[in-house]
Amino acid sequence: MSDEQTDTGTGWPQPAGPVRPGGPAGEPDPRPDAPDPDELSPLAPQEPAQPSDDEPAAEPGVEPVDDGATVDLNAVSRSGEPAVAASDGLAEPVVAGSGGSAGESAAPVVAGRSRWSAAGVMIAALLALLGFTLVVQLKTTSTDPTLGATRQEDLVRILSDLDARENRLQQDIRALEDSQRQLQSGEQGRQAALDEATRRADELGILAGTLPAVGPGLTVQFDAGVKPISANRVLDAVQELRGAGAEAMQISGGDRATVRIIASTYFLDGDNGSLMVEGRRLSGPYTITVIGDPATMRTALNIPGGVVASVRGDGGNVTFGEREVAEVSALHVPIKLEHARPVS
Repeated sequence: MSDEQTDTGTGWPQPAGPVRPGGPAGEPDPRPDAPDPDELSPLAPQEPAQPSDDEPAAEPGVEPVDDGATVDLNAVSRSGEPAVAASDGLAEPVVAGSGGSAGESAAPVVAGRSRWSAAGVMIAALLALLGFTLVVQLKTTSTDPTLGATRQEDLVRILSDLDARENRLQQDIRALEDSQRQLQSGEQGRQAALDEATRRADELGILAGTLPAVGPGLTVQFDAGVKPISANRVLDAVQELRGAGAEAMQISGGDRATVRIIASTYFLDGDNGSLMVEGRRLSGPYTITVIGDPATMRTALNIPGGVVASVRGDGGNVTFGEREVAEVSALHVPIKLEHARPVS
């Protein structure tokens, strides 16, 4: 041993250097709080700490638990020992394996709480189905194959027809609303209802032949030629006049006998070229007085192959006379209904 090393009495050489306070080597440190040199020696035996009277003694084979650690009572190993979690709360409790190898990993005790419930899964499925249905509906309505294949002219015509129909419906709505307001306005409503009923009765009376009528119209005279005027020719003329808008008609014979023509009037051929109308005999020439638009009715009788052409083909003649005021004065006996009843 060199001169620079001194014996410390512990068997370890003391390196050369400044001497610690308290005196030379081997002498005790004079400081009152200085530790015992024997306690600092690594070779000195350490006595176990004795438990105090306030602390319970540890059982044999059980490791003491730090006061700062927390014990998870749910995480118990197969050997019955609880797993200790870190006091800072960062480590998760684990179950200590028993009889397993060192390479086996411990299974977590606390499962994650982020799993979806059954209600959440059902709501998500319904939302997905709703979205799919909306997408399909939008694609279906946005692409109409019928309108896509229609020409522009047809589309314009369809739009025009729809506009015209809407205008007619709007007019009908306004007329009905006006009638409703009049009917609901007390005395004025009652008077309006009476006037409306009177007007309807007059129209039905003219159509039924129970009331006389006047208005612009036309007279049509049939003169026989080689062949007499047949009942079929007169009936054809009546039908053409009705189709042209005739509202009231009567037929007169050469003897001034007159018969009102209504919907149920019938015509038959009589003796010696005469004509039977509603069971009454008429002789020629025959004159039909009709109320309506004169120009329209005259055109209807003069169509090619029509009444005028047929009569002239038989050698006869048809003469027209327009009247600003034509009078239909012949009346028909009201028909008594035996079987028909109004629906109530």
